[in-house]
Amino acid sequence: MYAYQSPPFPAQRSGDDGPVPGGGDRGFAVVDVETTGLGRSDRVISAGVYQLDADGEVTDHWYTLVNPERDPGPVWIHGLTSEALEGAPTFPEVADELAERLRGRVMVAHNALFDWNMISREYARAGLSAPVEQRLCTMVLARDLALPLPNGKLSSLAAHFGVRQLQAHNALDDARVLAEVFRPSLRLARDRGLPLPLTTCVAVTDLGEDAAAQAAPVRGSWSSSSYRPSRKRPPCPYPNPGRWEDGKPLMQGMRVAITGDTATDRELLEDRAVEAGLHIATSVSRLTSLLVTNEPGSWSGKARKARELGTPVVGEDAFLQLLREVAPHPGA
Repeated sequence: MYAYQSPPFPAQRSGDDGPVPGGGDRGFAVVDVETTGLGRSDRVISAGVYQLDADGEVTDHWYTLVNPERDPGPVWIHGLTSEALEGAPTFPEVADELAERLRGRVMVAHNALFDWNMISREYARAGLSAPVEQRLCTMVLARDLALPLPNGKLSSLAAHFGVRQLQAHNALDDARVLAEVFRPSLRLARDRGLPLPLTTCVAVTDLGEDAAAQAAPVRGSWSSSSYRPSRKRPPCPYPNPGRWEDGKPLMQGMRVAITGDTATDRELLEDRAVEAGLHIATSVSRLTSLLVTNEPGSWSGKARKARELGTPVVGEDAFLQLLREVAPHPGA
């Protein structure tokens, strides 16, 4: 296998107070993937996994390159050229081996929704399902712990815990760094009695295999600190008519927020809402008409705020049904 030799993980003794609540049957799988891009048609080109027991102790690590059978994308970020990937296994050829390292564990990643979506799509393309039931985002955990970080970057989290990054955007080294910061985060969560922000993983079904999605990325649209492309949408032309009421249709101008996993690609779901005359809100406030989530009890900031404000909540399937008949705005 295409092994990157990471430095030894510091030996740490497990405490006497038992495993951390919320771990999978076999503990955690700390994951990082590098990809050809940020879109739903992009491919995984390398994967690193650190397996941890329920106390956060490292038990194994694994790394592989993956041949995407296409252009590798932003080489200036991940450093993996077509020549480096030539001869590497394709994803279907490593799918079983990766699955064995994920099965029965909580998947941990930094901006975990991105890593989950990329992995889930790769398994779907291979006609398989990723054996992951729950994931944990270290960005959310750091926020819940109220760590004094200047931003959400992995480098800032590493600096807070005194962990040295040796090769940023190398999947195995990023996974190593994350494993090293995750263990003390687990300890802090345990000491404070803080529930782990676990999220149920929903398999992605929209693979984005269309001509537009296959277009080469524009270099200027990339950011080394962000795993989601920015989308500046035109302002909604309709004023907000207020909250959605159960049993009634959506109305043009309503402010809709979306959080958590969706089987439909998030960007595509937002595009459909905008095309119907709705406003996509990036946060939940008293002005929000509706929150769309497949897990209303999640620990996401939007879901928590919606519960606090009593904002109406529907699942993805119900929202897609509502999008079929959006009522025109009274002033339209």
